[in-house]
Amino acid sequence: MSSFWNAYIFVLTGIFLLGIIGLIYFTRRMPGDDKIGETTGHKFDDIEEYNNPMPKWWLNLFYITIVFAVGYMIYYPVGNWEGISKWTSANQLEAETAAYNEKYGDIYLRFLDTPVEELQNNAQAKRIGQRLFVNNCSLCHGQNAQGYYGFPNLTDNDWLYGSDADQIKHSINFGRMGQMPAWKDTLGTQGVSAVTEYVLSISGNEYIESQAKKGEVIYQQMCVACHGAQGQGNIALGAPNLTNNIWLYDLPEQELRRDIMTTVMNGRAGNMPAWKDILGEEKVHLVSGYVYSLRN
Repeated sequence: MSSFWNAYIFVLTGIFLLGIIGLIYFTRRMPGDDKIGETTGHKFDDIEEYNNPMPKWWLNLFYITIVFAVGYMIYYPVGNWEGISKWTSANQLEAETAAYNEKYGDIYLRFLDTPVEELQNNAQAKRIGQRLFVNNCSLCHGQNAQGYYGFPNLTDNDWLYGSDADQIKHSINFGRMGQMPAWKDTLGTQGVSAVTEYVLSISGNEYIESQAKKGEVIYQQMCVACHGAQGQGNIALGAPNLTNNIWLYDLPEQELRRDIMTTVMNGRAGNMPAWKDILGEEKVHLVSGYVYSLRN
């Protein structure tokens, strides 16, 4: 923030404070005012205005508010002014994080040398991992880890990037960024429809045979590089298996054909954020253990 905005805040706040002080001064009870308790002559809807001073407790609150405002601007940062306390939200967060890590760090650290695969056998480690998951991951994957539209279910046997311990930990540490290109302009509406029917056929759903045959030709030309010749996907690319009838972008109230067609036509861009710098190595290790336990 520039010095101009710093001065602007102080000047504007000062004007308001002076205005409040002036309001109190000019509406105070004047010495020798003999009209106290009488009406001012103002009347509306049978309600008359009396010439009574403001209650002292109310005035005192005004004074306290003014003193508090001035003290606040001196003590706490405003604009470029750091305040005599030198307080910032970032410094407070850093201090609280350091205190938290000092108090609880050993609890997480003690499990770091335990392989991810074995954490599920330790009740305390699994419980801590579950709490970390609920606090940080449930917003997308759900508290029961069963996901939702566009967010993977972590309790089934379908894993875009693999379900081994190292693969799970890598996903949590560094995140994942999937990219399914849009095929509408390349294939056209009829081509998209044909590929959709072929995908329905290899996943065990009802399909239109004549369309599926055309779609197979297109699939082998355009889609095989990512999803494989048999449509079983590629964990290196995060390309889903199209044969197991598990769908990341399927709304229960909507026809599956329409969901698949939408994906082929418009593409998808799934983004899993990296948690390494947010949770730290020890917590990522415990979350990985909990997620690994879900696959078993």
